[in-house]
Amino acid sequence: MTRIDRAFRTRRRRFDLRSSRTVAIGSALVIALTACSGDGSAPQSGAGGKRKAAKAPVWRTNPRSIAALGDSITVGFDACTVLSDCPQVSWATGTDPKVDSLARRLVKRPATHSWNLARTGALMRDLPDQITAAADRKPELVTVLIGANDACRRDVRSMTPAGAFRADFARSMKYLRRALPHTQVYVAAVPDLLRLWSEGRKNPLGKQVWKLGICGSMLRDPDDLTKAAHDRRAEVRDRVMAYNTALAEVCGTDPLCRFDKSVFDYRFTGRQLSTWDWFHPGTGGQKELAELAFRAITRPGRSS
Repeated sequence: MTRIDRAFRTRRRRFDLRSSRTVAIGSALVIALTACSGDGSAPQSGAGGKRKAAKAPVWRTNPRSIAALGDSITVGFDACTVLSDCPQVSWATGTDPKVDSLARRLVKRPATHSWNLARTGALMRDLPDQITAAADRKPELVTVLIGANDACRRDVRSMTPAGAFRADFARSMKYLRRALPHTQVYVAAVPDLLRLWSEGRKNPLGKQVWKLGICGSMLRDPDDLTKAAHDRRAEVRDRVMAYNTALAEVCGTDPLCRFDKSVFDYRFTGRQLSTWDWFHPGTGGQKELAELAFRAITRPGRSS
């Protein structure tokens, strides 16, 4: 055997040895990866892998604090005395046992862990200011009942357009979620103002009070049964229904928001209205609102 042949064979043996080591290492890696994915100890990736979806947040039925946002309904306007707020009978945070508010039912220490931030006369566009006040307190639940004033204007031309109402609410919810990322939100529907007219007009005193200018778009000339008056009231009701559609749809995009249509559907009578203005809920009406909200908030399951 020549010297060249011996050198060639030596190099061939070295190459074969390196190749064997490479195959062995590669096989070991394949076995290790197969075993790892087989027992679930390593996440799968790539075209064939599947990532576990994040769990949707679960609605908690026992919030430890409440901030109430909204308008005159939530501050109990005209429920106790004429032309005055009466927050002690508020459906959301009231202290009167006759109403048995949400705060009394849900919060262990309502005196220090519930806040009524609603304002008489508030429109949907005013909601962000109330959210700012709520954010400072970091409540576990925020209640929202607002929108009646957007429809209850001097006339139908002055009502808040449905598109603007939706945009204002969507903007408010985005702001709330940035400020309070883990807070649950209960959104009550705007009440049925047409039923308010049909029930309140049965009381002669109520109709006299309405002449002072309460909710002219719906309640003006309550005994006028002409087609023009019917069409005007129907337009107001349609606008309220559009508001409620916006509330439901915007709320529906947030996993920690519940919309409650029962407030619109509730068949209230004159017994639930304020005897001062036959427009706002009286103590009986506040009690019914508290009951409706309690049912929705304590319903088990996810927010939707």
